[in-house]
Amino acid sequence: MDHSRISDTLEKVRQINPLVHNITNVVVTNFTANGLLALGASPFMADGADEVADVAKISSVLVLNIGTLNPIAVNSMILAGKSANEHGVPVILDPVGAGATQYRTDVAQKIISEVKISVIRGNAAEVANVFGEKWEIKGVDAGTPQGNVEELAVAAAQKLKTVVAITGKEDVVSNGDTTYVIANGDPILTKVTGTGCLLTSVIGAFAGVEKDMLQASVAALSFYGVAAEKAARKTAELGPGSFQIEFLNQLALVTSQDIEQYSSVKKVN
Repeated sequence: MDHSRISDTLEKVRQINPLVHNITNVVVTNFTANGLLALGASPFMADGADEVADVAKISSVLVLNIGTLNPIAVNSMILAGKSANEHGVPVILDPVGAGATQYRTDVAQKIISEVKISVIRGNAAEVANVFGEKWEIKGVDAGTPQGNVEELAVAAAQKLKTVVAITGKEDVVSNGDTTYVIANGDPILTKVTGTGCLLTSVIGAFAGVEKDMLQASVAALSFYGVAAEKAARKTAELGPGSFQIEFLNQLALVTSQDIEQYSSVKKVN
């Protein structure tokens, strides 16, 4: 994917200000909302069962994140997901911690069985456990991948009939036919809670303005990684607190010139 397509999709987000409906976890709600605002999207953090269907149908995209689970939240996610499906609104799923407990795995699989998902974003272990492979996972954090991540992404995309984005040291995105590897980002992202969850919502923002879910996912991942690289350079030696603030700044400040200079996207099949 050439740099201009990534930049064009970013500019569409900033011009259109897509309404991103997030049903997410209590740990990351504020950070996710601020990150989306910095990017230029409009966050809506509604999770009450009485309104989620109405919010989903007027939104540009729905993001479901299972980071802090309970039966009430799961019910809201299913209600919102079905409403989004009925109204042609894409649904993005972040199966946080799938494989860490049987409950998380079961919930992720229940959502997938009842709601049509446009993009699944997770680490390798989460994605593997969602579609039936047993990869070890430590809590909700990514461990070292145990197999070929590109093959996993393709297999998961084909089985689940959706776009799969597996994030890690390098990110792999596949729709089952075409696969990309994105080599942007910085290790300090793992020192700030919520950066993976925010990434899923940023993919959502891009998916809210771009109908091609593969293109939207690749563009979002590369943009996000470039913003992290710029923030890491500007806050070198200052630690994760300073990085977190500067990262929010860079989500607003990354330009098409930055994308041209730093984006690293490779099509692998």
